[in-house]
Order: sequence, then C-alpha cells, then structure tokens
Amino acid sequence: MSESVISDLEKLVSALPTEDRERFNRLFSVNICVGELRVPPAMEPWAVKQFGSLETISSQKIVRVTNLVTGEEVLFNELRNLRPAVSNCPVNLEEEMAKARENDVFRAPETSTPEDSFGRIMGKYCITASNVAKNDWLHGLVIFDDFNPLQFTKEKLIDYIDTGWEWAKRAHEADTQAKYFLFFWNCLWRAGATMLHGHAQIQLTSGRHYAKAENLRLSAQEYKRSHGSNYFDDLFLAHEVLGLAREKNGIKTLVSLTPFKYNEIIIFGETLSQSIKETSYDVLAFFRDKLKVRTFNYSVVTPPLAPTPESWNGFPVIARIIDRGELENRVADISGIDLFGANLVVNDPFKLALKLWEYLG
Repeated sequence: MSESVISDLEKLVSALPTEDRERFNRLFSVNICVGELRVPPAMEPWAVKQFGSLETISSQKIVRVTNLVTGEEVLFNELRNLRPAVSNCPVNLEEEMAKARENDVFRAPETSTPEDSFGRIMGKYCITASNVAKNDWLHGLVIFDDFNPLQFTKEKLIDYIDTGWEWAKRAHEADTQAKYFLFFWNCLWRAGATMLHGHAQIQLTSGRHYAKAENLRLSAQEYKRSHGSNYFDDLFLAHEVLGLAREKNGIKTLVSLTPFKYNEIIIFGETLSQSIKETSYDVLAFFRDKLKVRTFNYSVVTPPLAPTPESWNGFPVIARIIDRGELENRVADISGIDLFGANLVVNDPFKLALKLWEYLG
C-alpha cells in the first residue's frame, strides 16, 4: 500500500486473486496512456524550473478510470498540479470573517431569518431557518451557533446532522408526500457558500429522489439484476482489496477511485447511526487538521423517510466529502473538461488513503 500510486492501477488489479479481479473489472474500466511532447531549447529552463525536469513533461502518464455501473469517469494527472496559473489572491480568513461579522444576518436567526410553516428546530449548537431563496419548496438551513464553520467538534457536527434530520421528519409530517432527504454543507466560498457564518442546507422533496441519488439507485438495481450482488458491497470490496477502503463498527469508508473532485471520501452505513456521524467527523477533522483543508462540501443522502412505489432495498445512507482546493486560488476547480467530458483530478487516491488510515489509526 505504501508504494502504490494511481499509475500502477492496472498492475495492481492484474495481481489480485481471480474473484477480486473479476469483481473489479465488472465495476471499473482502467485505461492508461502516455502523452508525449517535445520541448524547444528556448523553453527548457522554464520547464525545468516549473516541473522539475524535462522528462517529467516529455512523457506524461494519464490514468482514466470509468465506473461501468454509474458512468462516472475520472482522468488522473498529478502533473497538472504544477501547471502555471494566474496569481492567487492572498486571503486572511480571520480578517474576512471579522468583516463579515459586521453584517451577519445569521447573528440572531430567530429574528433575522424566516422560519418554516411548521416552525423551527432547536439543536444544542444550531437552529433551523427556512431558506429565503429556495432550491425546492422544502428547503431550510441549519445555522450553526459558531460563526466560524471550521470550529466544528464531534459533538457539534452530530448535532447539526441530528437537527437537520429532525427538520426532515417535521417537514414530512407537514407534507407526507415529501420523503426524500438531502443534507449538505458548503464550507466557505469556494464550496459555494454565500454566507461565511457556518451553516448547512436541508431539503426534502416528493415524487422521486434528487437526480443523482435516483440515478445511483437505478444503477445499483441494474447491477443487482445483472450480477446478483449488492452494488455498494461490491464497490467497497473493490476498493478494500486495493487498500482504499476500511470497515469499522459497521461503517464503510472508501477513498474513491472515481472522485467528483479532489480527495473525495465516501462513507456508507445502513442507517443514519451515531457511528456514521462519528466517522464523518473523523474524516472532516482529517481534512481540516491533517490536510489543512478549509473549504469542502459534505453531504448526506438517505433512503426515503416513508414507503415509496420504487424499491430502495440495499441502498445505504451515504455521506460524501470533497476538498474544494485553496481559498486563495483564483482558478475554479471545475472547468470545461469536468462539465462536458470527464472529471479531472490531480491528487492520487492511494496517497490520500495512506494519510487517512495513518490519521484514523
């Protein structure tokens, strides 16, 4: 594991026992190619300074991993981390927060934010509000008592999730057709937050789950019909045999081979249990304290709150965490290739897994 890198993926898979290799190959396709170029003499000094050597850029290994079940696809090339970019904007987060505090509309949420028609949910460290500009007709906020979103503790994160879940149950009581729950936390501006004051978002909808969850359910059902096994179990096992996944207290944590963006970690559990919330905290603390990540997206998707015409058998509670890069970076982490081609990722999941397992112990 310590010597594994994403460019060795084909060799690692070919060395697996037959059953593990066959499972991996029905889940994933791996294609490794080499991009070659010639550097003109006048460019050589700059190229060496920027990339370390001419050989580094003259022959570049690109790894393309495709999830054959869901259609998710990633292109890996760590070298793109070293490419030239426009100057970054210096950010003093404490100064930015001090300025934002002066006009903080979440300072007194009971008087400065609307409430849902069914009222507010009070947590130990947070309170709900109705979102003033809604994504859907049942769209609320979990507003943290702490202004600084990075001051989360295990107890606070659990309370944020529990409060969001209580909101979902209250919303379902108010409208029994609303059954499909989504919790997501955009931490700071690069993750999509428009307010610096810490807050998560909560949504409940009817008819069908949100498209990404519904597509995942349909893909998992088709996989079950075709192969007779649970997609999520097999996905975990395919990562585990490569050293990219571990299970503890019934919670499965994996470093994704097809991340949407940088450093994606996925957590599975049968229910929205204390263990999955505690594991979520451990991974978020790893991002903040070990990787020094300050901006991220965290989400929780659950099966429906009540019976539905479609089957959700075997679909777990899923938490996902994605690093959104440096706050100072003026370049967006999502570009045309991500929107119209495949996701482009510059970090190696094997290196990430090594750090994560070391941190978690």
